[in-house]
Amino acid sequence: MKHAILTTLCVLLAACGSETKPRNTGVFMLVDTSGTYTEELTKAEQIIRYTLSRLDATDSFAVARIDTGSFSEKDIVAKTSFDDRPSAVNRQKRLFAQQVNEFVTNADPSPYTDITGGLLQAVEFLNEKGTGKKTILIFSDLKEDLEAGYIRDFDVELGGFEVIALNVTKLRSDNIDPREYLARLEEWQGRVEKTGGQWRVINDLDGLEGLL
Repeated sequence: MKHAILTTLCVLLAACGSETKPRNTGVFMLVDTSGTYTEELTKAEQIIRYTLSRLDATDSFAVARIDTGSFSEKDIVAKTSFDDRPSAVNRQKRLFAQQVNEFVTNADPSPYTDITGGLLQAVEFLNEKGTGKKTILIFSDLKEDLEAGYIRDFDVELGGFEVIALNVTKLRSDNIDPREYLARLEEWQGRVEKTGGQWRVINDLDGLEGLL
């Protein structure tokens, strides 16, 4: 009897151990549209097309603009969860690329930059998709500029997320005092890692092979 119970327990434990986490990937890319950063959008489109080429069946991808109030569904430019059929995936990728191209072509500059709101939107989207790997790309100079009344002085839970800052251009004031640029990078790294997220910076867009 004891032997039978032990055997049953071993089978149950083996079954529990065989459960694996999802292996699919979720990517949410935030694109800065403030001020002169709209001039950088062709580079953002290059990154988006590269990301599309790396994603596959059952993966999820979304692109959203960073503007005055970024915690909003209306700021999502394109989003999709890829089918498990190759022919359907190819159609989804073409449509996604078309939507992004229209955005890049017609984007208007935003007077403010709500990066934190965009992060919240990204976390909500990727958690809802339940992907095994969660990556947030931020295409921005990382200078957050909030309109009066917007509250963003709180932590964003980023445990299990990798946050990658891309094309972090230097502002005119950074040339005068480079410590401002370094301080922005350090501040965002601290905010991400404080809640368990991983942080990376990729400024050389020729090296996108290591992006995902």
